[in-house]
Amino acid sequence: MREWIVAMLLLFGFLGLSAQEKKYEMKMYFFVMLKKGPNRDQDTTKAKELQKGHMANIQKMADMGKLAIAGPFMDDGDWRGIFILDVATKEEAEKLLTNDPAIAAGRLAYEIHPWWGARGSKLP
Repeated sequence: MREWIVAMLLLFGFLGLSAQEKKYEMKMYFFVMLKKGPNRDQDTTKAKELQKGHMANIQKMADMGKLAIAGPFMDDGDWRGIFILDVATKEEAEKLLTNDPAIAAGRLAYEIHPWWGARGSKLP
């Protein structure tokens, strides 16, 4: 029985060491605030088409490994949603955003801000 307890303590000790050895690193991402754009007077059919294209662009960015997180705000404020992009430059972020049909049509506008976050962070 004592050997089992010693073995478990050693195992937990090694597990604790490996957890302590994990290196906390910061990485730059680009935080994108999506806002209501200046052209929101599309009819329902056109608005749905733009939303479908917007969602397709989100999927494309995710498939490319460029989108770390995305999501809409659920109130009716001017802020419509966010992206956190895993790209090297602001210009690369802008290129991804200008491919979005809702942004191109002016239904959505955006602000891009460089943002430092912990590498590998995730929401629970």
